[in-house]
Formats: sequence, C-alpha cells, structure tokens
Amino acid sequence: MDTNLALILVLTPLLGFLVNVFFGKSLGKTVSGTIGTIAVAISFVVSLLLFNQITSTGKGIEVTLFDWIQISNLKINLGFLLDQLSVLWLLFVTGIGSLIHLYSISYMHDDENMHKFFAYLNLFVFFMITLVIGSNLLVLFIGWEGVGLCSYLLIGFWHKNQDYNDAAKKAFIMNRIGDLGLLIGMFIIGSMFSTLDYATLKTAIAGASNLNLPLLSLAALCLFIGACGKSAQIPLYTWLPDAMAGPTPVSALIHAATMVTAGIFMVTRLNFVFDLATDVQSVIAIIGAITSLVAATIGLVQNDIKKVLAYSTVSQLGLMFLALGFGAYEVAVFHVITHAFFKACLFLGSGSVIHGLHGEQDMRNMGGLRKAMPITFWTMLISSLAISGFPLLSGFFSKDEILMTAFHHSIPLYVVGSVASIMTAFYMFRLMFLTFFKEFRGTEEQKHHLHESGSLITIPLIILAILAAFGGLISLPGNSWLNGYLAPLFTKVTGEEHHLGTTEYALMGVAVLGCLLGILIAYVKYFKQDNVPESDENITGLSKVLYNKYYVDEFYDAIFVAPVNSLSKFFRDYIETGLSALVFGLGKIANEIAFQGKKLQTGSIGLYLFVFVLGLCAIVSYIFLAQ
Repeated sequence: MDTNLALILVLTPLLGFLVNVFFGKSLGKTVSGTIGTIAVAISFVVSLLLFNQITSTGKGIEVTLFDWIQISNLKINLGFLLDQLSVLWLLFVTGIGSLIHLYSISYMHDDENMHKFFAYLNLFVFFMITLVIGSNLLVLFIGWEGVGLCSYLLIGFWHKNQDYNDAAKKAFIMNRIGDLGLLIGMFIIGSMFSTLDYATLKTAIAGASNLNLPLLSLAALCLFIGACGKSAQIPLYTWLPDAMAGPTPVSALIHAATMVTAGIFMVTRLNFVFDLATDVQSVIAIIGAITSLVAATIGLVQNDIKKVLAYSTVSQLGLMFLALGFGAYEVAVFHVITHAFFKACLFLGSGSVIHGLHGEQDMRNMGGLRKAMPITFWTMLISSLAISGFPLLSGFFSKDEILMTAFHHSIPLYVVGSVASIMTAFYMFRLMFLTFFKEFRGTEEQKHHLHESGSLITIPLIILAILAAFGGLISLPGNSWLNGYLAPLFTKVTGEEHHLGTTEYALMGVAVLGCLLGILIAYVKYFKQDNVPESDENITGLSKVLYNKYYVDEFYDAIFVAPVNSLSKFFRDYIETGLSALVFGLGKIANEIAFQGKKLQTGSIGLYLFVFVLGLCAIVSYIFLAQ
C-alpha cells in the first residue's frame, strides 16, 4: 500500500507531463490545463494521506523499489523516504503547486503553447517531489538536476525574446556551478562512509569513533555551495532576479514552493552532518545574513514589480540560512512554510496586476488599482503585512523566531537580520503604495480596460492570503506543533527560542517597531508626499548603485564571462582554423593518393591476372631462396 501511494505521488505529475507533451495540443487549452492541474492535485491528496498516516503513527515510511548501483562496498538503492520532513515539504509543493496550476489555466489561456507550459510545470513538480522524497543523495541529485532543467525550460519559455533566453541560460549555468559543489560533497561522503543513504549515513556518523572532522567539514562546505546555487545565496544569487523572465506562474512556483527551497531542504535533511561541522555552520549564518541585507538594499529601489519580489525572495532565503547556520533547522523550516504562502500570493497577485495592465510591470506606470482590483489588492495587502512581520500574521511568528535565534547566538548577525527586516517592510509597502494607491499613471487605454481578474486567478489568491494570515499558528511561541512534529529528525533541537521571557518580549517589540517603521517611511514618502521613482536615466548616487544591483553582474561579466568569450573566440579563430587546415590537408593528401592509385585500375582482367601471377611467383621465389 505504501509503495503504491508513493508511486502515485511521484508518477501522476509525470503522467500529466507525458499526456500534455504528446497530446496536449490536440486536446485543447482548457483540457490541457485541467489535466495538468488534476495531476498535481492528485499528488496533493496523496500527500495529505501520507501526512495523516505519519502524524498518527509518528514513524516514517521507507520504500525500496530496487537495487540500483553497487560498486565495491558502495550500494545505492532507488528508494523513497517519506518522513515528517519530506511529507511537510510535499504538502506545500503539491498544494501550492495545484493552486499555481489552477491560476495558470486563466493566466496562460491566450498563449499558443499553453499545453507545453503545463507539461513543463508538471515535470517541474515531478522532479521536486523526487528531490524531496529520495531516500539517498543520488535520488535527491536526480530531482536536483531535474528542477534545474525545468527552470531553464520555463524561464526561457517565451524563447522568441533573446533576453529571456539569456536569463534561462544564466540560471542553468550558475546552478551547474553550485551543483559541482554538491557532487564533490557527495563523493566525499560516499568515500568516507560507503553510503549515500540518509538513514545509514546518520547511523554511521552516530556510531563512528574516529571521524575525520576536517574532511567531513569540507563535504559540508561543498554541499552548502550546492545549496547556494539552488537557493540563491551569495555569490550564486544573481540568476534568481533574472528568472522573472518567465511567465508569472513560473516565478511563483520557483520562488515559493519548489526550486529555491531545495537548498534549505538538503541542509535540513543532512542536519546530522552540519551539526558536526560547526565552522561551516558559522559560514552559513554569515552568508545568509549578508545575502539577506544585500538583497534587501537592492529591493529598495527596484521599479519592476516582479524584481522587487525576486530580491525579497533572496533576502528571505538569507534569513532561512541564518537560522540554519545556528542549527535552528525547525525555525528555518517554519519560515520556509510561511514564506511559501505569502510569496506565492504576492507573485500571483503581481501576475494579476500585470494581466490586468496587459503586460505592464513597471510600478511607475501603475497606481490607483485598489478600486479596480479589490481582491488582488486585499490579498496582496495581507501577504505584504505577513512578509513584513506585522503582528499575529504568519511572517510575524516565523521571522521573529529567526531573529530571536540570531540574538541568542550572535548580536551582530541579529542586527543585520533586523535591518534587512525593516527594509522588507519598506520596499513591500513601497510596492503597495505605488501599485494600488493615488491616481493611475498608465495609459488611457489601460485605464479603460482595468478590471479584476477572473475567478481562476482570484480563488488561489484568496486561499493563499488566508494561509499567509493564519499559517503562523503551526508554531506559536511556547506551543509549537511544528517543533514537536519535526523533533524525531534532529539530533539536537533548539527549542529554547520558543520560551518567552523578558528578553523575548523585548525582541518581539523591537521587531514590531521595525515593521511599523518601515511601513511608516514608505507611507510618508509614497503616499503622503506622493513621490514617484525617477526615470532610469535620472537615477544618481547610491540609488544608482542599488538600482544596478551593485554592478555584480557587470563584475561577473568582466571577470568570468568576457575572458571565457575571448578564449572561445581565440580557439574559434586560430586553433580551430589551424586544426581545420591540418585535417582538410590530410584529407586532400588522401584524395590525391586515391586519385593516383585509381589510375592503376584499367579494368583489363588479363592485366590483373598477369600482375597476380607475377606476385605469386615473387612470393614462391622468396620462400625458395629463404630455405
């Protein structure tokens, strides 16, 4: 029964992919979208059944399909591990994934390749499920590479635009850099323990009497490099904002439910490795804090509505890694879940705005949409309050947990995280005021056609807004269901952050004041003073540096891309030309020899027999004389 459920869970989205790839165009857009949505919804129902079973029994489920690889003493099975962590991930991957698919039926209905879009979405969910439920690192790696492939296909979905193709290639290549680190980490662990299986590895590490900690730390660092690629941490973060090139549902799927959470999942899954690599944990915390602050500062001045949300994602991921660096895995998972709710709502809400404005993404050309799009407005407002840490909404609980954890471990990193959180409140309400308040700044034609999106778009928004509002209830301070649920997975649980004392209440008050301060500054500047960001050519000073993202892309182009391009041109213009001349020269020599040789072929059988007899006589004479 468990095997059947696991196979239905994994293979249903794959079946949806195959149906849409081969028959989607002939089935029609509505049928194609419905099939893709139902496929993921079935996986969500199975995830609920598995969640109920694991919650009631408290035990995970292991499914081994077959022996896969055996080299010397290294044995790897193709199997699944369905435990508290994987099933929790499945719930929001398939649940939010279902809502995004439903939303896409309306959003992508005018696209001629809608069937292909749903095929790619289904394949994306299939690989993410594989990544999450794999029982060992190699199965995880299959899903890891699969979501990388699907991100490439979906980011560059509108491939007639070369900029979108470039963004897709950038995402693919930068993730391959991180994936090399993941592979090296896997090789080191495989060589140390002769296994990549999670359960076996955990037992081997727990029972080891003489661990090579420096080598294990190197493995952990390499694994973290892989996480930096997938979860967009410094220095491998620049691909994620450019991923906005894809259709908005893709952005929601990547940012909220699937690809960018893979790094947090992997580190959490291997918590027993990272707990022993304390120096690497420090690196993770520092990188997370810096990423959170850097991305937040860039988000302050972006004018593309999706770019603001993209840098917000990078910043929130940084906070999650900050928690991971302190070993507070359950706190990081909590923020992953709440972030999935409000970030999916925000991206789908931005898609509703873009849809209503016929493709407009620049907030300078928006404004006054509150009355024309009330459902979009209210759902985005709730989610903006949640991500800002407004009291009693989901982000208030999860973000405060991270900041409390940081305060107990490192005051400087707590300050960095707090400043990034204040900036989050500012740029989110900058987005809200520029988009929904004051007068409309777009064209008259856009103004004439302003309307609320259809029910297939607004229903997912409403559901996600409700989750963004009340999702924090799963881990209330002093009464955390989530902590107890995840406790069996961790060798050490940092539950002390849920104890509320004077310090914790003070920190909570500081966080609330920071949230309100960020909102107030945005209110004064963009509502009271009615400021509208300047045109690109008029941006100067620090704002220009931030608007151009600290020129990191230009730096990477100068240091890495330009030299590689120059080297490639050198090989193309000189090495390949020289080698081609050599190869063609040898070909010409062969041709000439053949041309001269064919002159001997007269077609006279008598001549051939005469030459044959001469040759035979020569051989016989040689043998006779040799004796």
